Amino acid sequence: MTIAISSGFADHERLHAAALFWQAFSPKLYKVMGPDEKGLAFFEIALNPNFALVARDETGRMLGLAGFKTRDGGLAGGSMSDLAGTYGWFGAVWRACILSLLERELKPGVFQMDGIFVAADARGKGVGTALLNAIKQEARGQGMSEVQLDVIDTNPRARALYEREGFRPVGEEKPGRSNTSSALAARQRCPGLWKRPSRRFRPHGPAT
Repeated sequence: MTIAISSGFADHERLHAAALFWQAFSPKLYKVMGPDEKGLAFFEIALNPNFALVARDETGRMLGLAGFKTRDGGLAGGSMSDLAGTYGWFGAVWRACILSLLERELKPGVFQMDGIFVAADARGKGVGTALLNAIKQEARGQGMSEVQLDVIDTNPRARALYEREGFRPVGEEKPGRSNTSSALAARQRCPGLWKRPSRRFRPHGPAT
C-alpha cells in the first residue's frame, strides 16, 4: 500500500476525520464528551485541518491523521459556542472547565502533538510510523528540538509504536473521578517523542 502524507483535510472529510478521532479517543473522553452522537457532532465541527497531517492511500482515502498544537491553535479546537450548539449552555460550561484541565502547556523547543489515530482497517501497515515521521519533519521545520505526545494506558499498541520510534516517558497523569484511564506523556529528541494518557514521554537524540 502506498501512503502519502499531506497537510489538512477538506470540509467533506470532516465527518470521516471526526469518526476516526472519536474511535481513538472516546475511551478517554466519553464521560465528558459523550454520548457518541454528540461527541461525533462536536468534533466534526471542532477539528481544525490547519493543525493536521493526513495519511492517504493511492485512491486518496484518509487512512489516519496526526494533529499538533502551536500558539496559534491545535487540531482539537472548538469554541464555547460550538460546545453550546451540541450540549446546550449548561453542558458547555462544565465541559469547558474540564477540557481546560486537559490542555497541554506549550514548552519552548517542544513540539506538542495533539492526537494521532489510524483507521482500524489500516493498522499494522506503516501508517502510524509514516505519520510520526511527518510530525518529526514538521517539528524540525518549525525549529523544535523535541516532540511530545500523550497515550492512554489502555492503548498498548500505540505505546509500542511510540517506543519503537524512540519515544520515552516523561510523566504520567493519574485519572480523576471522571476518567478511569491514565495518560502517559512521552517525548523524543527530534528523531522522535511520545506520551501516553497520564504519562509523558520524549524521544532521545537530536532532530535529523
